[in-house]
Amino acid sequence: MPAEKQRLADDKAGRTDWRHWGPYVSERQWGTVREDYSPDGNAWSYLPHEHARSRAYRWGEDGIAGFSDDRQYLCFSLALWNGHDPLLKERLFGLTNSEGNHGEDVKELYYYLDATPTHSYLKMLYKYPQAEFPYARLLQENQQRGAEQAEFELLDTGLFDDDAYFDVFVEYAKAAADDILIQVSVHNRGAETAPLSLLPQLCCRNTWSWRAKPEKPTLSAASGGVNIDHPELGKYRLDCEADGDGVPTLLFCENETNARRHFDQPDATGFFKDAFHEYVVEGNTSAVNPAQTGSKAGALYSLSVPAGGSVRVRLRLARTATAGKPAQPFANFDALFARRHSEADHFYADLQREIADADERLVQRQAFAGMIWSKQFFHYDVHKWLDGDSGEPQPPAARKRGRNRDWKHFAAAEVLSMPDKWEYPWFAAWDLAFHCLPLAVIDAEFAKSQLILLTREWYMHPNGQLPAYEWEFSDVNPPVHAWAAFRVFQIDRRQRREADHGDPSDPGDLVFLERVFQKLLLNFTWWVNRKDEQGRNIFQGGFLGLDNIGCFDRSKPLPTGGFINQADGTSWMAMFCLNLLRIAVELAVHNHVYEDLASKFFEHFLAIAGAINGVEDESSGLWDETDQFYYDHLSLPDGRSIPLRVHSIVGLIPLFAVQPADVELVAQLPEFSVRMQWYLEHRPALAALISNWRVPGCANRILLSLLRGHRTKALLRRMLNESDFLSPYGVRALSKFHEREPFRVDVGGANYEVDYWPGESRSGLFGGNSNWRGPVWMPINYLIIESLQQFHHYYGDDFKVECPTGSGKFMTLKQVADELSRRLTCLFLKGEDGQRPVLKSHPKLATDPHFRDYILFHEYFHGDNGCGLGASHQTGWTGLVAKLLQPGSGPAEQLPAAQATAKPALPSEDKP
Repeated sequence: MPAEKQRLADDKAGRTDWRHWGPYVSERQWGTVREDYSPDGNAWSYLPHEHARSRAYRWGEDGIAGFSDDRQYLCFSLALWNGHDPLLKERLFGLTNSEGNHGEDVKELYYYLDATPTHSYLKMLYKYPQAEFPYARLLQENQQRGAEQAEFELLDTGLFDDDAYFDVFVEYAKAAADDILIQVSVHNRGAETAPLSLLPQLCCRNTWSWRAKPEKPTLSAASGGVNIDHPELGKYRLDCEADGDGVPTLLFCENETNARRHFDQPDATGFFKDAFHEYVVEGNTSAVNPAQTGSKAGALYSLSVPAGGSVRVRLRLARTATAGKPAQPFANFDALFARRHSEADHFYADLQREIADADERLVQRQAFAGMIWSKQFFHYDVHKWLDGDSGEPQPPAARKRGRNRDWKHFAAAEVLSMPDKWEYPWFAAWDLAFHCLPLAVIDAEFAKSQLILLTREWYMHPNGQLPAYEWEFSDVNPPVHAWAAFRVFQIDRRQRREADHGDPSDPGDLVFLERVFQKLLLNFTWWVNRKDEQGRNIFQGGFLGLDNIGCFDRSKPLPTGGFINQADGTSWMAMFCLNLLRIAVELAVHNHVYEDLASKFFEHFLAIAGAINGVEDESSGLWDETDQFYYDHLSLPDGRSIPLRVHSIVGLIPLFAVQPADVELVAQLPEFSVRMQWYLEHRPALAALISNWRVPGCANRILLSLLRGHRTKALLRRMLNESDFLSPYGVRALSKFHEREPFRVDVGGANYEVDYWPGESRSGLFGGNSNWRGPVWMPINYLIIESLQQFHHYYGDDFKVECPTGSGKFMTLKQVADELSRRLTCLFLKGEDGQRPVLKSHPKLATDPHFRDYILFHEYFHGDNGCGLGASHQTGWTGLVAKLLQPGSGPAEQLPAAQATAKPALPSEDKP
């Protein structure tokens, strides 16, 4: 067994806590909701970047290449100074929501290059210019640009044109679970020797300022390093290797707010959080504690890096009682580092053994690295946040009527998978669900724990709602948790069965599945009770994560009054039903009590399917027979219903509600079979429209779906048209049809419209940094691919569609899914010109040997040319590319090989 897999097994068994230390430190704690104590809820302005160096955080820490324990009691990170900057570089810089011409935006160059699931080996790269960092210019240039212009980025300043910059590689390797080797390698890419102040630093998260009679941790100088005495962690030591000029200078201060700077206390004394900035940048030697003790410590290295050369700094952070720790902490350092690096290579070589292409392996490994590096400690107790801490100034009264006031039960202090560490250093419910699929490929136990966590009583609302995201827990994300839970269950079961000496009859982790299922019953009930305005199984989900997809801000009351009957909200609920049905069936095979719940979700699915298709009431259906497409309907206070004829993914989401079922599996559930037969006899209209009960398809399957063959082909005909939805890099969120014909509707004397924007948003909705009006988004494309695979499991190879539309080339649905997967992965892979489409926004990114193989996993992608857009490091759900690159990807992780060759039997109207 590879050493990394053994560590995962030891961690799972509780023998060794390998996950205790990891890359859990965000790159931005400033500007987050947790740190906002303003009366108006403007988090960006309450604690901005320029305050971050001197104000202590309440709920977490940040830092470059940060590393901490899983409760973030002790954090390690890197600080740098090139001799010119006005600030010590302790955290990454970026623009707030109101400062960027496309919303918030990090203005740095950094990459996550490698990582193992237990964090036994980690590697990242930070690129630091040798000239003054252009804080003011980045702000001014972006403020002057309009929404129709591109963002002004760090590379656009010209600071990197002559390669006068440092490549700072930061690596971690664990000698043991609580013995961490740290290596910082600085490469000078420029033509002249350049100085660099390198300051590795430790910081104890401030827990004492908010408690009565706290026990405070202590960092103190010791020969060759820093001693750590922490009431929660115990005793540790940081050893700092001497460089060529001798031992580094040890600096100490307190992780506390500079009262002179922020509290109008000019006579306040102390050694405050910003002391290292004052010492290094301003030359104020009295800012640090001469007694060499405090709650923040640093080891200052004054380096001279030769042109084209490099220097290396080594450190070791370990529990002082660690057995076998050598008396000379650096004696076996290189050998241990080489071993962990080799073990990481072995782990990924085993995982990627069926991936022949070296570039695909590189992209997948960096995608996994980004997923692992984006794990972060998330601490947020809403009750304390609203009411304030004892002994501290009370929050303004207005906050109790503001954000998250209905979530006082919420009390998080865990490591979570987050979209990224700067622009999204907070979790989002549906993002996390997508994260769990690629994470399950490398660490199924962590993926399962994440899905369970969001259903726990300190996250899920007592009424059954899952918290959406930090900025507004009460917003509504698509209900994909059940889908993710069953997919992770399948991936995990497949891995168990394929493991050495594994049992091929292993049923999988049924305890995990049952735990998630029981809590999702509450969530489903919340949806039904809160989001079906008229009680007709047509849903008004609201926001649903799609920001500016349509005419209106769907997270707020409509300016027209009334509500929107949503094709996507209704389809998500149909998908939710099928996901819960599939889980219930899986559990019922082992416990027949779950047959009742399988029957419940079967019947509820048919009710939703009948409603969206207007089976019993044509006026309530959302299918437009003339356009052969699904549309939202605007329901006005005067009783009118107006179809919103926007050609967007809203009308494609009905494809997601699909589930083939094996006849043999259904036969194992006699009570469920009886209910199915009852519907067949007593609700023939529903059964006939939705599913081919009497004519099983490929491999003796039946099909549950919102669509039969005709409507499936109608949607695919439009989706696969390159003049409409189909981009060279996947399916666009909005059809290019609206570039030619923008959608407009007049209601109450006001005009509302939707245009096609393939790049950044030109709308101010949601800050303008999220655009669903044309770009390619990975999560929706991934669900399209899986849905096509599911349809193919039923229809088989006889069911073909033209792809692309008008090309004369017909493909099976599996081949279409493969083609979409190819287009998506090509975003990141080198093309015939040797360049990656995602990086073509700047020639240096695309062609420079020190840039071109470092992948950025953007939030979304230009609908026409594939350039990366939005958050530049949102590996989050874009990390799904790692799953797409893994052979055997698909929703049927356990299908026997024989089923793939079975001959389908199709009703005549479903044949091509």
